[in-house]
Amino acid sequence: MSATTEISESRDPGTSPEQQDHQYDPRRLARIILPKRGEPRDVRSLYIVEDEGSQGRVTALSRTAARIPAGAEVSFETYFNGFPASYWRRWSQLDEVQLRVDLTGDARIDIYRSKIDGSRIAVTGGLVEVDETGHGVAEFTMSLAPFEDGGWIWFDITCESETTIHSAGWFATADAAEQRVVSDTVVTDPSTGEKKTLKEGDLLPAPEPRVTIGIPTFNRPADAVAALEALSSDPVVDSVVDALIMPDQGTKHPKDEPGFPAVEQHYGDRLRMPVQGNLGGSGGYSRIMYEARHPERGTDSPFILYMDDDIAIEPDSVLRALAASRYASSPMLVGGQMLNLQERSHLHTMGEIIDRGSFMWTAAPHTHYDHDFYNHPLRDRGEYGQTPSGEYRDSKDLHRRIDADYNGWWMCMIPRVVADTIGQPLPLFIKWDDGEFGLRARDHGFPTASWPGVAIWHMAWSDKDDAIDWQAYFHLRNRLIVAALQHEGSPTGIIASMTKATAKHLMCLEYSTVAIQNEAMKDFLAGPDQLFEILETALPRINALRKQYPDAVVIPSSSVLPHADGGPAKLTDIPLSPVAKVTRLAKVVANNLRQADPHHHEVPQVNLPPIEARWFSLGRLDGVTVTTADGTGVVYRKRDRDKARELARESARLQKEVATRFDEMRQRYRVAHPELTSVDAWAQIFEPEES
Repeated sequence: MSATTEISESRDPGTSPEQQDHQYDPRRLARIILPKRGEPRDVRSLYIVEDEGSQGRVTALSRTAARIPAGAEVSFETYFNGFPASYWRRWSQLDEVQLRVDLTGDARIDIYRSKIDGSRIAVTGGLVEVDETGHGVAEFTMSLAPFEDGGWIWFDITCESETTIHSAGWFATADAAEQRVVSDTVVTDPSTGEKKTLKEGDLLPAPEPRVTIGIPTFNRPADAVAALEALSSDPVVDSVVDALIMPDQGTKHPKDEPGFPAVEQHYGDRLRMPVQGNLGGSGGYSRIMYEARHPERGTDSPFILYMDDDIAIEPDSVLRALAASRYASSPMLVGGQMLNLQERSHLHTMGEIIDRGSFMWTAAPHTHYDHDFYNHPLRDRGEYGQTPSGEYRDSKDLHRRIDADYNGWWMCMIPRVVADTIGQPLPLFIKWDDGEFGLRARDHGFPTASWPGVAIWHMAWSDKDDAIDWQAYFHLRNRLIVAALQHEGSPTGIIASMTKATAKHLMCLEYSTVAIQNEAMKDFLAGPDQLFEILETALPRINALRKQYPDAVVIPSSSVLPHADGGPAKLTDIPLSPVAKVTRLAKVVANNLRQADPHHHEVPQVNLPPIEARWFSLGRLDGVTVTTADGTGVVYRKRDRDKARELARESARLQKEVATRFDEMRQRYRVAHPELTSVDAWAQIFEPEES
């Protein structure tokens, strides 16, 4: 790998390094950022790798400046400060990248890169030459050629004396250029509303570094205000934000929070908070796109950044997503990855795809859910077996480039040209709206990349019951709708997956889940014409249905019920061998053929945590409490043979109808799709009096 090294003493004499770092630089791809003061060691591992044997440790003077004690060795081979070179190699216009480090002290910088398997390769390095005050600026320029399939670039610093890093970052060596159109499209001039047709191969002007941020909120006023505060806390981020659109869909309003007046004053007329009924995530995100593209009150930002309200934000991620979007060779969606809000050193998801057999989202090849950077940093090439959830621990795969089908809307940068080309999100309330939009964008030539180092913290899915609570309705209904739009060929794999899931839910005594999934199939079969009509009414209807089943009623604690009187021996032992699985399944089936003991509908047999509430345990019980995923209560599941049979028969009938009518539904949803994603159709929801 070739690298050019320039170690100089010069900088712009009119500004200090701190001032330079607090100004937007259109060529800067990512700032080197430091952990906040007081962060625990596991969170610090996302930013720096410190010498455990050193007497002192790195002191963050700001988010972009640090003091390092004499004798310390610090590596920036970390999630937030390593440079994910393979992604820039694959998706950007660049063929090289430059590292700049502005420091005072006696220090050496060494540059390393990795290969697809995590192998570490020394590139270049040297002592930083400084002036008489001890100040110097080091620059290293490196080719991106070796990163076709994977690899990162990073630097280590060895300090002979106490050293202050004033600023550091990864930079492009050229300005962002024009972007090539990869599909015929019609774009709209945001200032005039005039439409223009672009052909494949045409060039779009280099996009300006400006973004409209959209954050829908529903009854999370404190979280919403915290998100606004985090975004306003960084002056560089603030300088690129044209507008911040926050549709308020709840009954608890951000405007009533103590911190709101300050952020309202900060943003002024850039902050826009349209009030609407609870239209779910798709209604919130569609309102953002609708407002941003409105010919009279919209913005002319080249990019629209979607973010959730219940997240913790690393502000530099906004700038990194903007840089990746501006330097993309053609317009694309740049997604932020998800870190675990409750275990902040864990990367929860690296990238996802749609399994085209079962048509269900899943981890992309070579990814691992919930990777712990504290115990297994980027430099860790070991294999450590499986996690309790069945995932393999393997840091080597973090060096691969992962190709995703879509990115969740916890954070996703969408170019305006994409919205102009493919339209609004579907009216799905929640679930699958982001997946469908990503697949639709890809079909028009706009790919998605889940970009390492661009991330937010969000509660992990494992801490939610969304696969069995009211959201199960939207999971299935919307999955079928998107499959009708996207899936080619036989739906056999989808039906087989549904059949297996229904059997599992019934064995787990999750009758409410099966009941609302049956409603999901009915609403799918009712066709696309009703989607806008039920956008606001489906959730209340589903919640009312769930209340009829005990497994959907949360009790504060199992202690309010009679003491559990015991279940079968070895109830929670996990069957591992094929023989053990068949034997346990036979016991579950035999138990479910019998009438339940009514005594156990009053007195539970056992109290189980979610990790032990599996089909092979629950299927052998007549009454059991199961703790909710968030640990705040329990549900009392009661086996009912007759109800289970009734639900199973209805599910089988509906699954058969879905299979039989799938070609018909595929045709109906595809014909309706342009209208469902049109601005005019959404205008009738958002502004019915003006439509």
